Amino acid sequence: MRLRTNRKPPSSAKHWMVLIVLSLLAAGSPAAFAADTIEAQYPGLAAGILKAAVPAPLAEDTLLTADGITIETSRLLAGIQDQEPHLRAQLEKNLFFLLEQEATQQILIDEARKDGIVVNDPEDSRPIQALLEQQTKGISVSEDEARAFYSANREMIGDMPFEQVAGPIGQYLLQDKRQQAVNEYIADLGRSRNIRVNQEWVQAQSRLAADNPVDRARRSGKPTLVEFGAAGCMPCDMMQPILDNLRRDFGDRLNVVFVHVGEEQVLGARYGIRSIPVQVFYDGRGEEVFRHVGFFAQEEVLKQLARMGVEK
Repeated sequence: MRLRTNRKPPSSAKHWMVLIVLSLLAAGSPAAFAADTIEAQYPGLAAGILKAAVPAPLAEDTLLTADGITIETSRLLAGIQDQEPHLRAQLEKNLFFLLEQEATQQILIDEARKDGIVVNDPEDSRPIQALLEQQTKGISVSEDEARAFYSANREMIGDMPFEQVAGPIGQYLLQDKRQQAVNEYIADLGRSRNIRVNQEWVQAQSRLAADNPVDRARRSGKPTLVEFGAAGCMPCDMMQPILDNLRRDFGDRLNVVFVHVGEEQVLGARYGIRSIPVQVFYDGRGEEVFRHVGFFAQEEVLKQLARMGVEK
């Protein structure tokens, strides 16, 4: 996942950052999960491959097992020790997120080997990239799809004719389609692997990971709109008056949350934010029902809220 903010995330060669290029969160209708899975017991905690994992008794230092793969606490903590204090504090509250990144990396490396891709260094991301390219080859974007996106985002694009922006729009949509294919592939791996996570550890981590404005809003029992953005981003700044109007008009009937992804980098990563602004709508149960990328006009926001049963 690429965090496009005003400030780049601190670089690190540590293993857990390799999978930061992947978005593990797929927007859409929630899938059904068995009652003993992470997603069923801790809704929203996992974003991808660990949704279908099962909490189980494991040795104290063992966080995860998956068909021959084992991840221990020391492995997870090694990658955050040299981070700047602000980021390290975020990571320490989101160790489950790091575990999911690490598990995804190791499982994808294992799949790459099975597919005959040479893996000389398990920390090298190139075998994973080769594997994912195999899963996304043949995906394309039609001119009709590009024109539809152009029409739906005229406020953000401005007066530029379609011919001038067709190339960038096509590349953006192609990347999005490929990402969706990757999400589906990773989700399938999560369901097919026998993944077990330390049940005592995940219970403690679920409480820490929920201590943020997005999860608190989602657990409030009220519908929620979250804007992921950053100061100085023009379409993000254009959204601020709309957010203020929503807070005024809906009061305590609607949670309106703004997350500055340049300051809350891990939270943005957890929620699969690859570009900004992004508006994410949650129903009263905290389930995502709609996601929009780019400037979203107030009348369109109101239409989406109305579809959710939230009227002025």
